[in-house]
Amino acid sequence: MKCPACHFKETKVVDSRMNAEGTSIRRRRECLKCSKRFTTHEYVEQVSLMVVKKDGRRQPYDRSRIINGMTKACEKRPVSVEQVENIAIDIEREIQKKHDREVASSVIGELIMEKLYTLDEVAYVRFASVYRQFRDVNHFMNEIKVLLERERIERTGKK
Repeated sequence: MKCPACHFKETKVVDSRMNAEGTSIRRRRECLKCSKRFTTHEYVEQVSLMVVKKDGRRQPYDRSRIINGMTKACEKRPVSVEQVENIAIDIEREIQKKHDREVASSVIGELIMEKLYTLDEVAYVRFASVYRQFRDVNHFMNEIKVLLERERIERTGKK
């Protein structure tokens, strides 16, 4: 593993931990040249999954795109990197259970929104505004009304 600071090719593993689901291993490494410490994640390589975009194009599934989108939505919110990574792992697991080779990008987007809704409502609205391409304040207001209604139903148990 190459050091991200000095690009030296020899590092040693300082600590290894498996995530709670047993689907990945987090390793703390130390560069043998500059002593910089960094983290790597090891995952089982899955059969390549293709994402079908709205316009019909296909591209390889990439977990980092999910993490990047959620990270932007969670910026300056009390959400840890670990929480975002765990959601990405959960989403990937759900996709692999239900889809063999291809999954629509809309399925992924809806899963992200579902997970963000339970994690942080502000992050949810931020993500929704980009994902659903809100064009004006009325779109925001409609989404907030939906949020408030869901919250009321959860709180009272009445529709």
